[in-house]
Amino acid sequence: MVRNLIAYLDSVKSRDPAPRSRAEILLYPGIWSLAFHRVAHRLYRARLFFLARAVNHFSRFLTGNDIHPGAKIGKRFFIDHGFTVVGETAEIGDDVTLYQNVTLGGTDPANGIAGKRHPTLGNGVIVGSGAQVLGPVTVGARARVGANAVVTKDVAEGATMVGIPARAMLVDVTAYQRDFMPYGTPCTDCFDPEKQKLELLQCEVEQLQKRLAELIAEQQRPKLPDDEPSLFKERGRA
Repeated sequence: MVRNLIAYLDSVKSRDPAPRSRAEILLYPGIWSLAFHRVAHRLYRARLFFLARAVNHFSRFLTGNDIHPGAKIGKRFFIDHGFTVVGETAEIGDDVTLYQNVTLGGTDPANGIAGKRHPTLGNGVIVGSGAQVLGPVTVGARARVGANAVVTKDVAEGATMVGIPARAMLVDVTAYQRDFMPYGTPCTDCFDPEKQKLELLQCEVEQLQKRLAELIAEQQRPKLPDDEPSLFKERGRA
């Protein structure tokens, strides 16, 4: 158990350079949220729903994170900072990182239909601060959800999603996915898909303006009348 705890703390330190020691990481609210959830989830599986909820509410009071006892969470899960919400049917893989104010929420809570209502996150997923992943969508392994993005559709493995609604970035992500990417948002050599579309439109407009200028110049160029050559010929005969 001690060895597993040390390995977990080291995995957190590799994703957050702020702590100076493992002991400092033990003060993180995200660490305690996961510890309380392990207890609440066991009570939930034992159908001790009231006790599971009691542990959940106590954890939320202490840490600011609200993780439903029914959520399934893998190994080395880390909430950086806090104020995160994880729904009942959410499933989280190994080595997943969530930043502050993330919601793994459900859709249409008023229909009364039980079942899968919350997201599934694959291994190594990073969800940036303020992002919302809503509904029974699947976020593929190693995917990144940028800060404040709203995901309502499935995300392919290794994709980086930005915007509202979230869209995949139109760049090659293999280069920067070798290392951990804080907040799920690349800050260099990557562009917002909407910005790329605007740049393409700007290029098309510039080409059209150039072509229009050529046509105007061609229309303004002086031309001889069509009948002048014949007139010159007749004068030559005379």
